[in-house]
Amino acid sequence: MIAKFNRIQRITKSGVVAVVRGDTSEQALRVAEACRKGGVNAIEITFTIPGASKVIEDLTKAYKDDEMIIGAGTVLDPETARIAILAGAQYIVSPSFNLETVKLCNRYQIPIMTGAMTIDGVVAAMEAGVDIVKIFPGEVFGPSFIKAIKGPLPQANLMPTGGVSLENVDQWIKAGCVAVGVGSNLTGGAKTGDYQLITDIAKQFVEKVKIARG
Repeated sequence: MIAKFNRIQRITKSGVVAVVRGDTSEQALRVAEACRKGGVNAIEITFTIPGASKVIEDLTKAYKDDEMIIGAGTVLDPETARIAILAGAQYIVSPSFNLETVKLCNRYQIPIMTGAMTIDGVVAAMEAGVDIVKIFPGEVFGPSFIKAIKGPLPQANLMPTGGVSLENVDQWIKAGCVAVGVGSNLTGGAKTGDYQLITDIAKQFVEKVKIARG
């Protein structure tokens, strides 16, 4: 239980989860390293990447626990969650809510984040034992939606993914998010092989989150 709490604490302390997609496992590994250099230590390897479980395994071997916290994303079912956990994933992220996936993660004391876009969805996820509710796709409603949910549910741990940018990340944090998930607005440099750009943007995200938190 302590290990699970520490992982959740590390994710929320960082404030930024890098959602890593890519055409190849090699590209995903380079993106993860570029994010780490920029101070974003929470990395979500999505199962849209070819050989995603091998990428997770390679990252867990390459980095110590205090250097990077590695999770699996786009996990749609308990079978995929178990594969990810066996590969070394330290947390699981899903765009949707699947009760059996939540049960499996709770069984093995692995932090779980599942998607929701209504207050009913948020409550259902919390009741099932979801640690952080992923507001997805975030761009549909924007930061004001977080503030609206936190009114009746101040205890909800919320993390938007989709629509988070350098221009609005402070609004998401001030609205009450414990962290934000950022994909192409952080990792877009990979398309042109500009990994230094990813590092530079990661630094800016970390700094803006820090300032927004006061």
